[in-house]
Order: sequence, then structure tokens, then C-alpha cells
Amino acid sequence: MTQTLTPGAAPLPWNRPLIGEDEIAEVLDTLRSGWLTHGPKAHRLEHAVRERLGVEDAFAVTSCTAALHLAFLAAGIGAGQEVITPSLTFCAAPNAILQVGARPVFVDIDPATLNMTPEAAEDAITPRTRAIAVMHYGGQMCDMRAFRRLADRHGLLLIEDAAHALHASRDGLPAGSTGDLAAFSLYANKVAAAGEGGLLVGRGDLVHKARLLGRHGIDSSAWQRHGKRNTADYEVTVPGLKYVMSDLTAALAVVQYGRLPEFTRRRADIAAAYTSALADLPGLSTPAVEPGVEHGRFLYAVLIDPDTAPLKRDQTAAVLLKHHQIATSVHFKPVHLLGPYRDMVHPPLPATETAAARQLSLPCYPAMTDQDVERVILAVRQLWT
Repeated sequence: MTQTLTPGAAPLPWNRPLIGEDEIAEVLDTLRSGWLTHGPKAHRLEHAVRERLGVEDAFAVTSCTAALHLAFLAAGIGAGQEVITPSLTFCAAPNAILQVGARPVFVDIDPATLNMTPEAAEDAITPRTRAIAVMHYGGQMCDMRAFRRLADRHGLLLIEDAAHALHASRDGLPAGSTGDLAAFSLYANKVAAAGEGGLLVGRGDLVHKARLLGRHGIDSSAWQRHGKRNTADYEVTVPGLKYVMSDLTAALAVVQYGRLPEFTRRRADIAAAYTSALADLPGLSTPAVEPGVEHGRFLYAVLIDPDTAPLKRDQTAAVLLKHHQIATSVHFKPVHLLGPYRDMVHPPLPATETAAARQLSLPCYPAMTDQDVERVILAVRQLWT
């Protein structure tokens, strides 16, 4: 196994956003407008999301975590109730479940797609179950038709953590269009990147509640009062929080959101190149994509089997970084192994723990050149020789 530093190569980050002149112009337009908080740009973004997904309503918020918190609050989920969700995810959804006083119930994943399955969720349903919160791992949608049937059969709310799936679909259904509520991320490393920011979409009655909760419980927005009402002419209808997206963030987000087809196509091309070049390596499994899925391609996550690959996952990452200056990432440490959750009683989650120990996300983003992609391929193949 050769470990030669790639000659003359600059560091290749795991992710880098692709920002163009249109994004810069939109942000400058907002700065010059004198209106910086939630206003016309945020409303443009919300309209674009409603149109793309065909959902009843959309609310632009400060983060996907804010969207998830508002989703559980608007749904009335609270003390003594349970929400079924995967453990192979970021801690945002489980944290939000705890914050509203409910309990996350972790279930195992399909070892090929790394998604929660309807069968595993159904086995976890108890009289305390109030909702199922699915997560579309890496950008591959769960079987939402099956999850919708399951939720309806048991009278449960269905919530989509679609942070990875901004432009994903399955069997013709866009991510975020099937759940009662869905949360998207516009974080700096996501498919559409606005630095921070998130979206809550879904049923009109629930998004209306979330919108009230997300603007201090006030019955009108600052933009509405600026244009039509006295700034002090408002009522607080519920004790809310402040989660509204600023127009500075929305200015960047609305352009990035419009570029989702372009970004996703480029990610898909990179993923196809990786799969073609790496699929024959022993002990390395390339991502499985199920029939009918248009993958959102947030992650290109390979699985490295420590028993049959020449290097273990962490060794692979270390050598790629040290000798080739190629950064990788891990998604995720299972939530049930993190501090607030360790003392909870959980069922065995063998597929989750195995995937978490083997998963490695390779760079896969539109700002990569063809030479960058070839560099990653050659570096990985070199480790297997």
C-alpha cells in the first residue's frame, strides 16, 4: 500500500458551497433595501418551496433544528408521549423531542440504505406513540407511501426530517410532500447552502401554528406591520419563540434553492463516477439506491468492512487526509450513544452500530472539478493496492 503525498495538490475539503454572482447580487440587493429581517425575500423563498413541493404551506426559519422543534410543538407532542425515529442521524431531531418533554424511541435501520423501515417502526409502536419522525439518510427517501399508510393506520403524525433531501423524490413523491410536517436544512454544507437556515412545510393548520410559535406568538409579522399596521399594533396569541429567517439569509437561500436541479445533477454525476471506479474494491461498499428513488445526493457514504478491507474506516480517513490532503467526514455517531441518551433503555440496534463504525463520506459537491473527483478516486484506489 503506497502512501505518497499527492504532488502539488491543495487541500480538498469534504464540502464547499458553490456561490455565484447571482447569490452575491441578491444579498447586496437586500443590504441596499434597508430591510434585513424576515420579509419579502423570505416570502419569495416560501412561495418557491410551496410551488416546488405542492404543499399547503411553508415557513422559512433559522435552522432545520428550529423547524423540527416547531414541528413537535405545533403537533402538540409533549410529556408522556413517544416519537419513533432512527438513531443514525444528527442529534437535532432527538434533542427537539426531548425539549418538548417527549421521549425518542430509536429503531434500527436497513443495512443497505441506512434508512429506518416501516416494519421496524411498526414494531416500536406503543400506546404512548404520538408520531413517527423519519429521516432520509444521505438524500435517499424512505418509503413514504408505506410510512403514510402506517401512520394513518395507527392514528399517528408523520414528520419528515428531510435535511439531506432538498431535491429528492421516490416513486414521484418529492421529499417533504407526504408527511404532516417536514423540515429541510439550508446549512452551509447542504445541497442548497445559505450558511444557516431551514424550512418547515406541510399541513396548513400545523404550519400556521408553527408560524405563530416561531414569531413570539405574535399575530402578524414585522413585514406586515411595517407595510399595513402600526409597529405596536399586535397581539400575542401564544407564548412563542423567535425562529424566523432573516431576509439576508433568504436572499442567499432563494437563489440556491432555484439551483437545486443543477446542484443535484452535478452531485449525481460525481456519485456515478465514484461508484463506477470503486465498486470492485474488496471490503468497500458503495451506496445502494433503491428503485424509484431520485437521490438527493447530500452524502456519498461508503461502508468499509474492517475484516476484508486493507484499512479500517478511521485509518482510511487519516491516510487520505495526511498523505493526499483529502478530507472526509463521518455521518453519524449514533444518537443513542451520546450523553443525554446513554442511560435510556434502548432495543438492540446492531445495523445502526455497524453502519456507524464503517461509514465514511467522500467529498461530493458541485464546486468539485472533474480533476478533484479523479484525485479522490485515485487516492482511494491507491489505498487498496
